[in-house]
Amino acid sequence: MTIKRARLIYNPTSGREEIKRRLPDILQRLERGGIETSCHATSSEGDATIAAAEAADRGFDYIIAAGGDGTLYEVINGLAEKEVRPPLGILPLGTTNDFARALGIPKHWEYACDLITQQYTRPIDLGRANNRYFINIAGGGSLTELTYEVPSKLKTMIGQLAYYMKGLEKMTRLRPTELRIQAKEIGEIHEEIMLFLICNSNSVGGFEKLAPEASLGDGLFDVVVLKKCNLGEFIRLASLALRGEHLNDPHVVHFQTSELVVTTPDYVQLNLDGEYGGTLPCTFTVLPSHLNIIVDEAGNSTYK
Repeated sequence: MTIKRARLIYNPTSGREEIKRRLPDILQRLERGGIETSCHATSSEGDATIAAAEAADRGFDYIIAAGGDGTLYEVINGLAEKEVRPPLGILPLGTTNDFARALGIPKHWEYACDLITQQYTRPIDLGRANNRYFINIAGGGSLTELTYEVPSKLKTMIGQLAYYMKGLEKMTRLRPTELRIQAKEIGEIHEEIMLFLICNSNSVGGFEKLAPEASLGDGLFDVVVLKKCNLGEFIRLASLALRGEHLNDPHVVHFQTSELVVTTPDYVQLNLDGEYGGTLPCTFTVLPSHLNIIVDEAGNSTYK
């Protein structure tokens, strides 16, 4: 067996701090599978980006991101501009793990480790938002802000319930925003909107059918725009989105594009993979097949 070298970049506070308890077992399981693994524990915001860039420069065969979508976001930002980008393995030990859910990467660490040791990769698209990168979702509007407004200690204590609590708090304060979208091959959209989502996969915020046609390898974003509506209409649309039945509603605009420019006269923050991503205006571009991800070759594995 040829031994491969991997750099495991992990967030010790992700999820309910499971990674700190499981780390010796994870390293042992990976090594038994032929992957000699060293570690980097993140200590501050942006640390995983620096660690991923250094690991690529040092010639590691694989990089493994262990944590939630925030850790993954930082890691891909460290890899995106490298000429040589090592394949990326994922241990989904965070609170939501939207991207792992979309790719069917098991949430149980044992099965996720076994998948990594199989070393089968597939290329996936990345998104670029001005000078930052995202792997799963970009969005704007007041409701998209809740993912980075929830304190990390609260997420550690009560998990995904923290997001629901914050969401209920913000729903009564939802206000529309004037937005102008210029999309390649689509044209211009000028609307008052509640939120917009630029999806690379079908799994967003725990909704597995929010962008049911989205594909990680088609070179296109799936864009979902929620037009101005009242609270009752918003709740109705959220229930439709759980079943993937929202795209034909008159309050929803849906299209596919490889590039779009979003501007507004208002102050609108951006959410990139659940993290603060600056403010509008912004140009969003697909980078086709830009990163290799370790997945199940047979396609039978599931997040559940």
